[in-house]
Amino acid sequence: MTVEIKVPVLPESVADAAVATWHVSVGDSVSRDDNLVDIETDKVVLEVPSPAEGVIVEIREEEGATVLGEQVIAIIKEGAVAGEEVKKEEAAPAAAPEAAASEETSDALSPSVRRLLAEHNLNADNIKGTGVGGRLTKEDVEKHIKGGAAAPASAPAAAPAPAMGARDQKRVPMTRLRKTIANRLLQATNDTAMLTTFNEINMKPIMDLRKQYKEVFEERHGCRLGFMSFYVKAVTEALKRYPEINASIDGDDIVYHNFFDVSIAVSTPRGLVTPVLRDTDQMSMADIEKKIRELAIKGRDGKLTVDEMTGGNFTVTNGGVFGSLISTPIINLPQSAILGMHKIQDRPMAVDGKVEILPMMYLALSYDHRIVDGKGSVGFLVTVKELLEDPTRLLLDV
Repeated sequence: MTVEIKVPVLPESVADAAVATWHVSVGDSVSRDDNLVDIETDKVVLEVPSPAEGVIVEIREEEGATVLGEQVIAIIKEGAVAGEEVKKEEAAPAAAPEAAASEETSDALSPSVRRLLAEHNLNADNIKGTGVGGRLTKEDVEKHIKGGAAAPASAPAAAPAPAMGARDQKRVPMTRLRKTIANRLLQATNDTAMLTTFNEINMKPIMDLRKQYKEVFEERHGCRLGFMSFYVKAVTEALKRYPEINASIDGDDIVYHNFFDVSIAVSTPRGLVTPVLRDTDQMSMADIEKKIRELAIKGRDGKLTVDEMTGGNFTVTNGGVFGSLISTPIINLPQSAILGMHKIQDRPMAVDGKVEILPMMYLALSYDHRIVDGKGSVGFLVTVKELLEDPTRLLLDV
């Protein structure tokens, strides 16, 4: 009995998908629930488990092929065991054309040509024939032999080539996720009036707070106290005060969101993704840290779901983890703004007429000027700065 392996039902927003990676080959034994293949959509990677125990007897779509939802991509022979019987069934059709081709080639050659090929251990397929219908002649073989013998003789006379490093190239097709990222970034650049404003933050108060409570926090909540929870909390409070930044443009309308879903940019082996923290105004610092860690692990392993990737009213991206000192992030459509955090670096700062060395960080807010005015963007960024430089404000709501 054979069992069909089908592409999973795709989400409504996904038209088609691509075969990313086959984890099995024809003739391999598989057990129930073994991951057979990864199907890559524009947003997530779907795993296709084996519905039965048996042997893979056919793979219909190779890696890179475009497929639709519920399309048959492979066949399993249920209950079979990988061995001679399956291999013979698969090998017989492949061997027949090869044998036929060999016989046809052999019949088309004259005895003298076959003798020359055998004496010089040559392959007829590597020699261009000039006879009737492209048939290989004795003169073709002799010319090929003379050409091969002449090359070594003339080689010593040639000037030695200068030593150079390897100059080979590698061409790899873009993954669907990378294509989607590229298209969305271009769309954001072309379709929005994007502008970036900057500010800087003294991170010493937060760093002192983390140092004081990090061990108690980890013992109490089972997770580390990072910077992202402070960023998300500050952003959520600022969004409450500047609703135009927690909004988006839909045609000729402005849609104001009365909830706070913050996207977090996460770097994965397949590319940059932005999973969503939902209702951040109702989350504690520990909840935020745990959820970010969970989403980051899922993103690394390619296990983020469509629901976890969909939505988001505002994005926070932290290029500082890679050493970026300052940048201009690109808006994550259809959102109206994105906040970029950067490397914390000691710098001399003037404080009360004196020079002090403080851990400073640049903030960058890119926003769509069609919906956000300069006053609102600068006010939002100053609010985030004030909340982070004095974390007590987050508790007192001032």
